[in-house]
Amino acid sequence: MDVTWTVKYLTEFIATALLMILGNGAVANVDLKGTKGNNSGWLVIAFGYGLGVMMPALMFGNVSGNHINPAFTIGLAVSGLFPWEHVFPYIVAQLLGAMFGQLIVVGVYHPYFRKTENPNHILGSFSTISALDDGTKESQKASLFNGVANEFVGSFVLFFGALALTKNYFGAEAISKIVDQYGGAISSKEAFDSISHILSGSLSVAHVGVGFLVLVLVVSLGGPTGPALNPARDLGPRIVHHFLPKSILGEAKSDSKWWYAWVPVLIPILAGILAVLTFKWLYMN
Repeated sequence: MDVTWTVKYLTEFIATALLMILGNGAVANVDLKGTKGNNSGWLVIAFGYGLGVMMPALMFGNVSGNHINPAFTIGLAVSGLFPWEHVFPYIVAQLLGAMFGQLIVVGVYHPYFRKTENPNHILGSFSTISALDDGTKESQKASLFNGVANEFVGSFVLFFGALALTKNYFGAEAISKIVDQYGGAISSKEAFDSISHILSGSLSVAHVGVGFLVLVLVVSLGGPTGPALNPARDLGPRIVHHFLPKSILGEAKSDSKWWYAWVPVLIPILAGILAVLTFKWLYMN
């Protein structure tokens, strides 16, 4: 599908907003007092985020690539799989999309934010929080160490797995055979276009698989921090939380825990770069 880069930027904005509406919407439904989903459990959140990635991937995977994550965009650029000149606009679109999507969640759940008495449940409906953080200075060091480990492992698995699903899908080897058959006279894209009617099903399954990968990561590694696995997903809503007044979020709103905020921003980027480089070294040389 040939679209302009402007459309791709707008698509990243829309897709990231959808991620927040579906993902953090599920968190709000579980954690905020008085909702019909209150205390319905971690699996609801896992499905919210899994489907929050899967749905935009199926909608927009062939438009913008459905990065919806600055760490993925940067990792692809470092590895030569995405043009550097479009990295900054993608990241801006993702960050703004995350903020817009979070504002939608706040608008929908506004009465329930005001009912909620636990400040961590309010912030947790925006951004990640370490389960080790008990509000004391002493717990912050352990929270940071555990958060770094959690975000790094989860992000590496996510980015490596996403590439494996979307690059090593069943039938992908046929493209390289066609390119070799024509002595490199046609590109991989041209080869794909020639048999896309055969491979489209495999790619659709791959995007579904990415959603389930996120779901199982939230189930298996979600206990310590969430985790974010995505700088825009954490930073954008944290900014929104910081600026929204108590008149909107309720008297229980507390600080935005900026001392922790660098972990879900920096660590997924580092893990993303390493994961993409590792995948490229193993499977794309």
